[in-house]
Amino acid sequence: MSDGRQLECFERKHASLEKNITREQKRPGSDDLEIKDMKKRKLVIKEDILLLEHRGATA
Repeated sequence: MSDGRQLECFERKHASLEKNITREQKRPGSDDLEIKDMKKRKLVIKEDILLLEHRGATA
C-alpha cells in the first residue's frame, strides 16, 4: 500500500474513533475503560499519521 493510501486509511480510522469516543462519552452509563482504550488506539493512529507525514516530507 502506498504511503498516500495508508495515510488516508489512518485518517479515516482516526476520525471514526473520534466520533465513537464523543458518542460514548455522551451516552449515559458510558464505559470509561472502553473510552480509555479508544483514546489509546486513536493516539497510536495519530503517531502513525505523523510518521507517514514526516516520511513524506523528507522524501
